[in-house]
Amino acid sequence: MAPYMDENSASNGTSTTTDKPTPSGIRVVIVGCGYAGLTAAIECTRKGHSCIILESFKSTNVQLGDVISFGSNSSRIFQRWPGVSEQLDPITHKSQCLKYKTWTGEDIYTQYWGSEEENFGKRYNGHRGEIHKIVYDHAIEQGVEIRLGQQVTEYFENDNEAGVISNGERITGDVVLGADGVRSKARQLVLGYDDAPKPSGYAIYRAWMSSDDLAKNDLTKDLVINGDSHTGWLGPDIHFLAASIKDGKEFSWVFTHKDERDVDEGWSEPGNHDDACRILEGWDPAVHALVRMTPPEKLVDWKLVYRDPLPTWISEKGRTALIGDAAHPFLPTSIQGASQAMEDGACIAVCLQLAGKDHVDDALRAFEKIRYDRVRKIQKTGETTRDQWHKADFDNLKKNPEAIKLKREEWVLNHDAETHAYSVCPDVLASLRH
Repeated sequence: MAPYMDENSASNGTSTTTDKPTPSGIRVVIVGCGYAGLTAAIECTRKGHSCIILESFKSTNVQLGDVISFGSNSSRIFQRWPGVSEQLDPITHKSQCLKYKTWTGEDIYTQYWGSEEENFGKRYNGHRGEIHKIVYDHAIEQGVEIRLGQQVTEYFENDNEAGVISNGERITGDVVLGADGVRSKARQLVLGYDDAPKPSGYAIYRAWMSSDDLAKNDLTKDLVINGDSHTGWLGPDIHFLAASIKDGKEFSWVFTHKDERDVDEGWSEPGNHDDACRILEGWDPAVHALVRMTPPEKLVDWKLVYRDPLPTWISEKGRTALIGDAAHPFLPTSIQGASQAMEDGACIAVCLQLAGKDHVDDALRAFEKIRYDRVRKIQKTGETTRDQWHKADFDNLKKNPEAIKLKREEWVLNHDAETHAYSVCPDVLASLRH
């Protein structure tokens, strides 16, 4: 049994960390400081592994992005990190429902979250950069070494170690985790060929801004003056989601639309108000007001990059693994991309602990076996939800409005990645050795 677990935690597969977990002797090199990389590092540290993260950004002061969502399946992971949940709570979304409207502004249906949240547990939706800073700071507090401004140019491995060349330096460990996103350089080592991204056929405009001006406009004030709210407009092959946050003081909106531009044109660029409103021609004036009132520097046009499901996430010698978006990019309509990245980190830390330093290759293969089918199934929900909204029969919705609601499924949201890994990993490891 793991030396850092007490009898009660051992019996149910969850872990209670002490200040100094027993060292495992396993060194983990992680490329990428997003939610996959940070979670893997924090969870590995909780299990007694030593970690280093190599990140290309030169500063952590860049408040990138806008809204990001974490389901209750990943919130369980946050809640195991001392102090993190308490920091997240005041900056995350608090509305109890999602109001659906047609593109012209006609009410369709209101989906309430209350009982579902009680059943599945807390969820956190908030600003990507603000949440990232809290998690980043927690990783530093736990002793994770993070090097910024790193350019990883090569991955390598042999029977005894794995590593990278970063800023010209050779950095080695027992395993390497490629958490470097949809354009991951680690993919070439794992797959044996260069796997180029493809257009998904969709792009999104997105923004995060102050609600001050929205509160003064008759078209938008009801979205912010009563605290947090969440509204979705649905139309032919477009959906527009808007949310106020921090008691209505800040606002985020995003809309997904068809886009056939080649991915080489760039996947993120400043947005253009006229172009966005042209796509939304004929839509609710409130939606146009939200777009027009967005400060130019806050409007982003983001290309949704797609990759075919990978045949494997693990390298031939079993010492390099892809995690998070590097392994399995998600469409935003899954509302699970960040949560699945965190589940990866929690699972792989357990697999390394149970396999031990002499069998880290088995640990990574066990991780893939435990995670692969679940992740692929959840990836598909992004496509089904998008199609459910974009191809809705609006005449039929008047008779059956619940058909439009966002699915909240127990098998997704009531999952505990750490507990599950402790439960199934021993048998998976045993199967790999026979």
